[in-house]
Amino acid sequence: MSQITPHDDGNGRMRASDADRDAVAHLLREALAEGRLDPDEHSDRLDSVYRAKTVGELVPLTEDLPTTGSAPTNSPVPADFRSPRPVYGASRIVDHPATSRSALVLMGGADRSGNWVVPPVFVAAAVMGGIELDLREARFTQRETTIWICTAMGGIGIVVPDDIQVRVHGLPVMGGFGIEGNTPSVVDPDAPIVHIRGVAVMGGVGVEYRARKHQEDE
Repeated sequence: MSQITPHDDGNGRMRASDADRDAVAHLLREALAEGRLDPDEHSDRLDSVYRAKTVGELVPLTEDLPTTGSAPTNSPVPADFRSPRPVYGASRIVDHPATSRSALVLMGGADRSGNWVVPPVFVAAAVMGGIELDLREARFTQRETTIWICTAMGGIGIVVPDDIQVRVHGLPVMGGFGIEGNTPSVVDPDAPIVHIRGVAVMGGVGVEYRARKHQEDE
């Protein structure tokens, strides 16, 4: 991969796209599988990927790793990477390793979005902070997934598409669990099922159905 800095002719300040983040996450998965990164390093870098706002923030995460093909000098994305086409329903279930297993914040924020792979059990915990989990382009390793929630004086938002099933089992303690948007009336019977479980203490957990980006453009 060509090494660049965030100051190279201003490209480092360019806003990162979902495809940029997905491509870097792909390189990190390959590095983990090859033993170039240990699980802790992989997890730390992956957290940074999904927090990154600019291309310049993504570059240091892979500049010490090999890549296939030659990347353009103004991008951390491998030249042969192509953003996947949108998938729906049962086609979201894939035989790939999870790209993130938890999001933990203390007086801060975190998010997971784009084409990420969700494990059978994902843990999100926020103390005086906020987390957003965007499942609109997500893949799943199993048909049924459980997202365990724990928030205290914080908030966790979960954005979901209209082609997966969501079941909320949360316990609010001076807080709340809620679903916004129109619950789909028809869903692929083999579509992923996401269970939202956990507790909100003086905080809130919101599940929102929202159109996917390509649907908004139609």
